[in-house]
Amino acid sequence: MVGQLYLMNQAILLSVLVTGRRLQDTRTAHRGPPGRRLADTASEGDARDHDDARHSAQTGGQPRLAAGSWRLDPAQSHASFTAWFAGRPVRGRLPLTGGVLITEPIEDSTARLAATTSAVSTGSTVLDRLLAGPDFLDAGSFPEVTFRSERLAWVPAGWRAAGRLQVKNAEHELACQFDLQAGDPQAGDGPRIVITSSWVIDSRWVTSHWIPALSRHIVMTCSSSLEPTCERLAS
Repeated sequence: MVGQLYLMNQAILLSVLVTGRRLQDTRTAHRGPPGRRLADTASEGDARDHDDARHSAQTGGQPRLAAGSWRLDPAQSHASFTAWFAGRPVRGRLPLTGGVLITEPIEDSTARLAATTSAVSTGSTVLDRLLAGPDFLDAGSFPEVTFRSERLAWVPAGWRAAGRLQVKNAEHELACQFDLQAGDPQAGDGPRIVITSSWVIDSRWVTSHWIPALSRHIVMTCSSSLEPTCERLAS
């Protein structure tokens, strides 16, 4: 699982996640004589129409966000992480804020998530101070770790988002997988949606120090409870 998520972060696979096509499909497309290429193009168009209908049916089982602006409820949203130090898991979480803008088509929608680095919580005060300190997250200089999505895509395995993760003063291309579930509506609010996303980041993005016992990969899961903005409630 970790290996599969980490592979999604490689730049060569980002375009595959967005288009939903395999690498060999892009290499072999439009080969053969002109007449064959025209027939292949028509067949590909029919296949795309079929895929669009199939994907619509596949995604029909998941909740769909209405077009417009949604915000994360900070009281019910967080990012959790698991790293391995000397073969033992180290788990923690950070509070999440941000928002989502849903457009038509939905693939052009955008999202911004922000994790507050000074509020990292592992259950150990000593470890919290260490992780928030200058050797790791450096919360004093960089109060947030942010992710900005640039493209959504539906592939046979489910929803994917490709975008950029900013850790301290560096941006990294990142792809994640996510699922949507209906959340419990709050009094006076409209329906809520909970988005659960998973990704793997490189521990070297967090610290430049060489720590032999620290694992290379950090697994992250974000649980984002989305609620309609005041503008959407008023409309």
